[in-house]
This record gives sequence, structure tokens and C-alpha cells, in this order.
Amino acid sequence: MAEYAELHCHSYFSLLDGASAPEDLVQAAVEKGLRALALTDHDSLSGAVRFGTAARRAALHAVLGAEVTLADGTHLTLLAETQAGYANLCRLITAARMEAKVENAPAANPAANQAAGVGEENEENWAGKVAPALRWEVLAAHRQGLIALSGCRQGAVAAALLRGAEEEGTFALRQLYELFGPHQLFVELQHHDLPTDDRLVRKLLRAARTMGLPVVATHNVHYATHEQSRLRDALIAVRHRETLDAAQRAGRLPYNNSYALPTAAEMVRRFAQQPEALHNTLAIAERCHTSLDFSQQRLPEFATPDGSPTFHFLYQLCHARLPECYPDLRPVVLNQLAHELDIIEGANLATYFLVVWDIVRFARGQGVRCQGRGSAANSIVAYLLGITSIDPLAHHLLFERFLSSDKFTMPDIDIDFAADRREEVIQYVYRKYGHSHAAMVCNVVTYQARSAMRDLGKVLELPEPSVELLLGRLDTHSPREAAAQLEGVAPPHLVTLLRQIDGCPRHLSIHSGGMLITRSPLAEIVPLEPATMPGRFVCQWDKDSVEDAGLIKIDLLALRTLGVISETLALLSAAGGGSPDLGKIPLDDPQIYQMLQAGDTIGAFQVESRAQQQMLPRLKPARFEDIAVEVAIVRPGPIQGGAVHPYLRRRMGEEPVAYLHPCLKPVLAETLGVLLFQEQAIRVAVEAAGFKPGEADLLRRALSRNRSQEAMAALRERFVRGAQEKGIEVLVAEAIFQQLAGFAGYGFCKSHAASFALIAYQTLWLKRYHAAAFYCALLNQQPMGFYPPEVLLGDARRHGVDALPPDVNHSRWRYTLETIGDAEGKQGWALRTGLQTIAELGESAWQTLAAERENGMFRDLADFCRRTRFEQDVVRNLIRAGACDAFGDRRQLLWQLGDLDLRPNAFDLVHAEDRVELPLLAPVEQTAWEYELMGAAPARQMMVHYRPQLRAAGVLSGWQVKQMPPGRRVRSAGFVVVRQRPATAKGILFMSLEDESGLLDLVVKPPVYARLRDVLRGQPLLIVEGVVQRSGRAVSLLVQHAQPLL
Repeated sequence: MAEYAELHCHSYFSLLDGASAPEDLVQAAVEKGLRALALTDHDSLSGAVRFGTAARRAALHAVLGAEVTLADGTHLTLLAETQAGYANLCRLITAARMEAKVENAPAANPAANQAAGVGEENEENWAGKVAPALRWEVLAAHRQGLIALSGCRQGAVAAALLRGAEEEGTFALRQLYELFGPHQLFVELQHHDLPTDDRLVRKLLRAARTMGLPVVATHNVHYATHEQSRLRDALIAVRHRETLDAAQRAGRLPYNNSYALPTAAEMVRRFAQQPEALHNTLAIAERCHTSLDFSQQRLPEFATPDGSPTFHFLYQLCHARLPECYPDLRPVVLNQLAHELDIIEGANLATYFLVVWDIVRFARGQGVRCQGRGSAANSIVAYLLGITSIDPLAHHLLFERFLSSDKFTMPDIDIDFAADRREEVIQYVYRKYGHSHAAMVCNVVTYQARSAMRDLGKVLELPEPSVELLLGRLDTHSPREAAAQLEGVAPPHLVTLLRQIDGCPRHLSIHSGGMLITRSPLAEIVPLEPATMPGRFVCQWDKDSVEDAGLIKIDLLALRTLGVISETLALLSAAGGGSPDLGKIPLDDPQIYQMLQAGDTIGAFQVESRAQQQMLPRLKPARFEDIAVEVAIVRPGPIQGGAVHPYLRRRMGEEPVAYLHPCLKPVLAETLGVLLFQEQAIRVAVEAAGFKPGEADLLRRALSRNRSQEAMAALRERFVRGAQEKGIEVLVAEAIFQQLAGFAGYGFCKSHAASFALIAYQTLWLKRYHAAAFYCALLNQQPMGFYPPEVLLGDARRHGVDALPPDVNHSRWRYTLETIGDAEGKQGWALRTGLQTIAELGESAWQTLAAERENGMFRDLADFCRRTRFEQDVVRNLIRAGACDAFGDRRQLLWQLGDLDLRPNAFDLVHAEDRVELPLLAPVEQTAWEYELMGAAPARQMMVHYRPQLRAAGVLSGWQVKQMPPGRRVRSAGFVVVRQRPATAKGILFMSLEDESGLLDLVVKPPVYARLRDVLRGQPLLIVEGVVQRSGRAVSLLVQHAQPLL
């Protein structure tokens, strides 16, 4: 029986060239009986971990390699024979990706730079992403442990022979021979039934014999099955920004569809005269053995200040903070600390905690606000180190959700930093550990329904309006689901390609904050690339591949809310009122819970959304733990999983609290018998089935993934058996397991919820007691949160904070605070609108204006224009936005502007002596101009101008609607500020209308949405008619009709 190993295969990580997932290629190789499979993506190991994991599970021998691009544009196939060869392959790909950096930038450590291809670049010479180009001398320096195949038709040897340049081909092969020698170099033979294949194979055989080199057969695979050939054609066309026809005419598309993974029999037919070429595939595969387990390299060296061992230093740090964090030190604190330190020492993770502690210490030392979250908040060690802000003992958190002695997954610490200063922290990590040991994790950006439709529509030459029309029918992000929705509506070939492109990467980007810091140079573990952002490097693995390779990432995340808090405190300090210590504010302030129960949460972290505001009056938070519940429960998972309504009914006393078994009461009492937190799932498995904590967390993880019936049966059997051993009846044990299985897909980490709840409370406290400073910071940190600035300004007005218009003599670039007096002479704070809110006014223009203002205030429009020399369009926008109101009426100023000579080289600015009196600008026009240029009107809400007519027509304000009884049919009007149609809502559209009284939530069911779609989605100002819905203090309007206001 013929045997064969494919040694040249591309997955879809050969971006916009390969068409199959690594897992699909492995499955196809097993089904076709291949002995081994090599993954050789273009200048990439992005799919290596996924490929290796799938091959291991399928008992298929995996060979790791890559098809690298040399500096002259030719290709060379490299296979890692040994672990040293794998490290060299990573170095080579890194060097190819970093080529511009290596040439242009000086290295802090030239030797390290040469080895890793990483330099210490500055912004001036940063080239960003570059096309890979591997220099010959770099290949020569890092060839050990690698087997080279001469390459496909784009290889130097084959390309020359195809052109008839025999001497050039021989020279290229001799170069490879001198570099790799006869034992590490094979001449690659490929046959795809092309007209020139027979001749090329003969020439390659002749060259190999002349030089005494072995040959090997490969198939240059680009997809698992022939059916995917058309997808590959489309991806190639996308890469070249051409239509399929244009790509075909340019010779970019393959001649046929014979690049699918072959069977051994197919390869025997193609190479019947060269059996040694087939035998060598097996021989090469047997030589290649590498591992992707880098758990021993996952942590860098950490030098302690006194030179003591890392665990000893960690022990000292924790005990030094005990008096501050626990003034009334109790045995339970010391016991928990000792327990955690024992596990950390046993897992050899002291360095990990110290690395994170050092990052947090640096950030706080620089005044960068930060807070750890996620499962790390379950740890008292993390709390004592200042990494997290939640006392795990006070909130009954479970350390084993984070780490346990019997847990086989790595801990994960996420830290949020103020978004506007996070980059300082990232650059600190690079400086401390060096670019050779630190890099960002990549993010694999896969095709979504809309991006796939647009790219495929272009290559298929579908009219753009037709594509947009089809996009309007979609209610999904998934290309596969989009294909199902468009079946019978869109062209069949588009539907087929949509189905096939699901999961396919469009490009690689940078993770939002995940960083790798390793002991060995990173470029020996995974290839690195320069990011587009200067000073950043990114590795080719995403977070899942990083974890599966045994590495630990540290998430340095950006959170704008922390920037809001920092700026609010800075404003208060600058105003002379002192800066409150938010770590010491009481968490039981009745005023804060009144705000929550009323849904007065616009601008507050995590609890401001439409869904949250509808839930809060029903849940009625009365203590800090309730905020954590609110954060966790208003999410798609709990809603779909049926956890929300039972919890609310029990909280309101509408149904009794019940437990499937008495042993669950201590675990679920805090959530009234409803499984809500991941920590509870772990405790349930411990209490009901005798699981160890780490084993219970693995069960939770296993249940949360799609499992086969066989796998689920095995998990069920283990759980039921353990429950029986604890005296629980089989039927009850089955019911508990079903509850766990149903919960696992949506469970939220309690420590994460508590960490977010703390920030939510702090933002509410600042809003309640320091509203002006809070809104000023909130507006300066936009975009963020759930609402546009228009809504935030309206909310500020309703909380007694006025906004002053922009002013060329008083505004700065951002929002600022100004002192104002009321009618009684009392002093207060108002917001002064910043000039950055005005469209088309760049920061350079602001700098010019600010510099001129240092020479004195602007006297009038002519003086302003003479000194700033702004273009007429810029000045016109300033006038229309109200920034020149001090100089006169806006309409009059626009007339005056037309008479001024604004030419850059003009010596004098001349304006007409004859004054033309124009009618004053109507208030509604003034507001409309402000909305147009700034997205909001600082002093008023748009609906104020229409209220008299609306009142006469019987159209209610949002506040009036909220006073109506349920079932009342009413009309209301407002400015649309939110539109949501989540996939989990079964086609329901949720909207929010704003008027001068606040927000009104709308619910539009699918039949009404289908009838009113164009109006609801296309009109900014609406009159809606519907039925009032009320659940406690939560009110919404069930829409039955809508029409444009204007």
C-alpha cells in the first residue's frame, strides 16, 4: 500500500492565499490516510499551535515549517527538524518581518538584535508593517536544525528553470547546496497537471542528479478539498484588490483546482517514475520532531531589590501590607494567605506575581490609575500586592477559581489602566525586559458577514447598491448564518463563498492589551512582527495559541473610565477642593443606591446601558453585592440561560427560594438559589460531587465548550458517581448536573463582577457629589460608554450642571470648568465647551489660536482673522458653532466674513464700512447648526424648539410617558440616540429617544420593525406611537407606529 506525507501545505494563515483551517487540513489528512503533514504557511507560524494541537488529538505526526520569502522575492520551504531548528525558523521569520528595522535602527544590544531581528526603534524611523524579505546572510546564520526544500514554482531554482535560464537555476541550487549540504537539502518536485509541469520536473531531476541531491515530492496544498478552490481564487483577488476576471487575466489565479490535499494514490500516479521522491516524504517526516510546549520559558527573570529568592520577596511584600489592608488581623486572613502562598510556591509562580506587581507599582508611581480584575481578584495575594482592589475575604470570593494545587491551567491576571496613559506602561515593559523578551499578543481578525459580503461582492463584480441592499437584510455577524439568510435571494456563488469564508482570517491585528514576557528570547519561541504603532512588536500567536503553548500573557488593558476618574480627581484638586480618596469612601451610601434604583446611571461604568436602566428599578440594589449581581446578570448569557427572571421573582418575593439539594444552600443562598457566578459552579461541584476545586473548574470549562455526546456522557458519569458517593440520589444528581451544564455557557466570574462593581460605585459617587468635574472628565474621555455627548450634556443639565458654548476667547481644546454665579450671587461650576468638539478644527489650528491668545483676547472678528489667518471654512465653522458669539450675531458675522480678505499673504484685512442689518438667527436654526458641527447643543436640547407644537398635537414628553399607567396608548417624540438589535433578542429592536426631559426606551417587535424599518433606522427625529409597558419603576414604550418628526 502506498504511503505519503505532505510536506508543503498552506492553511488560511497564509493570509488571503490558503483557504482551509489547520484543523480541517489535519482532518482531511487523517481521512486520506497520510502518514504525516507539514504546515508551511507563508512567512508565518500563526497556525502552528492550532495545527499541532489538532494533529496531536488526531494521532497524526505534525511537522512544523514555513515557506519563507527571500530578499529577491523567491520562496524557500523550510522544515524544523529539531527544537533548535524550530527556534531558528522563528528567528528567520522574525528577521524577514523586521528587515526594515534591522537595517534602519540601532540596537541597544547588537548581538541580541542580530539573533532576534529586533531593534530599539524610535518613532522617526519606524516603518510599521513591511513585506517579508529574508536576507541570505541571515538565512546562513540560522540554518542549523532546518531541512530545506528547494521550493515551488516561485522558488529560485524552479523559477529560473521555467524561464529557460538553466545556468541561473543551477547557480541557485548550488547556493542552497553550499548553505545546507546534501543531507539538509532536497529538490522539491511538484505536478499539478500544468502544461509545463512535465518539463519542469525533468529539469529539476537533472539538476538534482548533477549535484547529487535527493528529491522529494510535495503538492503545494492550499485547501483541504477541491470545493474550496473557488474560495482561494476569491481570496487572491481580494489580496490584489481586483475582480476575479481581472485577476485571471493578470495570471494571478491558479491554472486549475488541483491544489487540494492529495491521497497517497494520487501522488503515486503523479510520480510513478520517481518512487524515491515519495519515500523521502516519509523519511523527512520521521526526522522532524519538535515541541510547542514552552511552559519552562513562560516567565522572565525577576531581580529582587535585595537579591533574595523571588518567593521570599513575595512573602515579605504580602506580610508588609497586612496591617494596612487588615487592621483587625484575624486568623482567617493569615490562613488564607498561607494557603495561597503554598500553592503559588508549588506552582513556581512567584515571579509571575512579582512581574505584575512591578508593572502596577510603576503605573501608580507615575500617577496612572489602574486596577486588576478577572479571576485574579479572588486572590488575597493579588489584593495585598495592590494588583486588585477587592478584598476577597469580605466578598466571599474563591481563590481556586484563579489557581489551585490540582489545576492544570495557567492563571490569568487582567489589569485595566487609564486609557489615555496605558501606552506609558506598555513602553515601561519593553524598556525593562527588552524588545527581545516582550511583545503584544496578536488578534486574528476573521471575516464577519459585512466585511465578507463587501469583499466578495467586489471580486464577483456585483453592483455596490445590490450588495448594500443584501446587507440590509442581515441580522448576523456570522458569514455562515448570513449565507443561510440570503439563500434564494443572493447569487448562489456568493452564498457558497460566504459559507466557506466563515472563520477565515482577513488579517492579523494587535490584541487589545495582552503581552508576553518570556525568559528565552521571544523570537526563539514565536515569530515577531512590527506593529503599525511605533514602538510596539506583536507575536504571531493569538491568546488561545499562547495559552496552549504553555505561556502566560499579562493583559494590560485600556479602560477610559479610569481616565475619567483620574481626570475628575485632578480637576477637583486643581479647583482647590482637594482630591477624595476613593479607596476610603463608604460602600453603603444610601444616596448611591437611590440613584441605582431610579436608573439614574448615565455615565456610570457598567450600569448605564438601556438594559441596565430597565433592570435596576426591578432589582433595586441596596448593597454593594447587589451591584455585582447587576453587572453579572444583565448580559446575553444569563438572559438566554433563564437566570434573570427566577432571580428577580425570588428577589421580589413572587416565588420561594428553592434548592435542588440542601448541600447547595450555602453555595447559592447569596443569589437566592440561582446559579449566577462561576465560583458558585465550582463550589457546587465540590459540595455535591466531591470534586477538588481545580478539577471542578476544569469541569466548568469543559461544560462551557461544545462537546460531543460521548464527552458530555463521560462528564455526567463522573459527576453523578461523585454525588452518589455523597449520598445524593441519582435523579437529583442528574438535575444538578443539568443545571451546571445550562449555566456554564453564560456564567460570570464573581470577582470580575465585584471589581467592575467597585468602579461603577466610584463613578456614581463622583457623579452624585462632584457632578461638574465628573461630567467635564466624562466628555473629555469620549468616545466611550453607551451614549453620545448629546445625551451626556442633557444629563448634566438635569443634574444642575450647565454647559457654556465654545468661545474663541475662553475655550481650551478640551472641556474645562468655569466659575459662574447664579441670580442669588452663589458661585458654582459650569462646563466650558472645548474647541475640539467643532468639526474640521484640527489641533494645529487650536495651537495657533492659543498662541495668539497669549498676546491678548481677540477684540472682534476682523482681529481674530488677522491674527490667526485661518481659512474661511474654519472661521465659518467657528461662527456657526457659536464660538464667536461675543463678536455679534452669527448671521451678521457670516456676512462680515465674506468681506474680509483672508488670503495668506494679504497685508491688511479689509471689511465693508456699510453695515447690512440681517434678521437674527432663529433659535432652532442656531441649535441645528450646533448639532451639525458639534453633535450637540451645549445650552439646550433640540426638542425644546418643537415642544409647543407637540404639546398642542397631544404628543407627550418622555417624562410624561413615564407617568402613564401600563397599557395606555400614547405618542411621544425625540432624538434617536440608541439603536440596538442584538442577535440574542429574537429580532426585537431596542431604541432610546431623548428629549429635554431625558431618555425614553422603545421596544419594536419584529413585525412592526419589518413594516417601519426604513423610518426607524433612517430618521434621527421621530414621533412614535405605542403602548406603555411598566415593570415597577422601569417604563418602556412598545412601538406600533413611527413617523419622521420633520
